[in-house]
Amino acid sequence: MDVRAILSGPGTTDGVFSAVCPTRVVLDHVTSKWGVLVMVALAERSLRWGELRRGVEGISEKMLAQTLKILEQDGFVLREAQPTIPPRVDYSLTPLGRDLAEHLLPLVAWIADNTARILPTP
Repeated sequence: MDVRAILSGPGTTDGVFSAVCPTRVVLDHVTSKWGVLVMVALAERSLRWGELRRGVEGISEKMLAQTLKILEQDGFVLREAQPTIPPRVDYSLTPLGRDLAEHLLPLVAWIADNTARILPTP
């Protein structure tokens, strides 16, 4: 990866990442604690609300709702409400979301492989 190309790309000036660059907003959404975990959870298949809550252990209902709303607004997640009784809502990755997940999955795998080297053992 050419770091110089990144540092001279949109949102940078003389190697400085601009505080007003819109890429920071997207980066914040995608790399938030819950954003990454939701994206990875949806990488294999579409999931319902309860499946996501169980798959991303520790996320509150409020944070799951906020995270899904942001990822949907960014175009990464598709929300499909089914007209059934009881109501059913499925969440899945859009093509843009799947493209992003292809980049996130190796990062998450690297972290899983190297956690013991990074964090002190009790």
